[in-house]
Amino acid sequence: MAFLFPLFAVLIWSVNAIVSKLSAAAIDPAAISFYRWLLALLVMTPFVLPGVWRARATVRKAWWKLLVLGLLGMVLYQSLAYYAAQSVSALFMGIINSLIPLLTVLFSVVLLRHAPTQGIVLGSVLSLGGLIWLISAGQPELLLTHGIGPGEIMMLAGSASYALYGVLTKRWAIALPGWQSLYVQVAFGVLLLLPGFLHAPDVSLNANNIPLVVFAGLFASLMAPFLWIKGVAALGANNTSIFMNLAPVFTAIIAVTFLHEQMHSYHYIGGGITLLGVMVSQRLRKPVTLKRAASPVAEEPVR
Repeated sequence: MAFLFPLFAVLIWSVNAIVSKLSAAAIDPAAISFYRWLLALLVMTPFVLPGVWRARATVRKAWWKLLVLGLLGMVLYQSLAYYAAQSVSALFMGIINSLIPLLTVLFSVVLLRHAPTQGIVLGSVLSLGGLIWLISAGQPELLLTHGIGPGEIMMLAGSASYALYGVLTKRWAIALPGWQSLYVQVAFGVLLLLPGFLHAPDVSLNANNIPLVVFAGLFASLMAPFLWIKGVAALGANNTSIFMNLAPVFTAIIAVTFLHEQMHSYHYIGGGITLLGVMVSQRLRKPVTLKRAASPVAEEPVR
């Protein structure tokens, strides 16, 4: 039954894409971004703050790294998604989010010096082709004349931010337990989101947007990560990561059922190719090797 942990985590994150789309008509993006993480911070405080205080020396040494992680994971990724939801569909958001594992691998090659694999090369080419087909609605030539819309750019930037967040978290390996590290990151995130919140034209809460804030702040920000961590502990990181491939499928089903979004052929083709690229990058792990040409002069190896 351990598979239920990552399964429900992915389901919650998929529902959150729908919540992000619904928020576009119910609350200012700056407001829901701030309220979401403020709620998460308040809920965590009684349980996590005592440990953070005891580890304050470590926090003081790594404060700027925690600040950068808060900027990438809590501010840029989430805020850009809320702004993008004003112009792109939940279907598109789910497909773009499925690129995060591939983007994480690509950043790992650069920042963690991981050897590129055949899966990374082939998967990148496939996902890029699928993405072009998806963004252009099956007419790639239109990108040359109309370019990419701001919503698409924001979603791509947000996904890249979260992928970079994951890689830097591993590279820096801050000596704090997971929840304590997350707590400080969220605290920095709330501070960074405050100026945008104060300048938002309308930050009022009402019956229409409070459920969206509660779901994003409690379920997507706290419950889903908790379930994911439990899944990693029970199944291992590699086996757990496979469940992320279900996110665009869940998002599509929910978006069509509850938001009545229409599935078009370019969604199936572009999204399918994009997802195939992600899966290929995870499966083909043979390193890319370049064969050196044999020397026409020396028969024996150089010593």
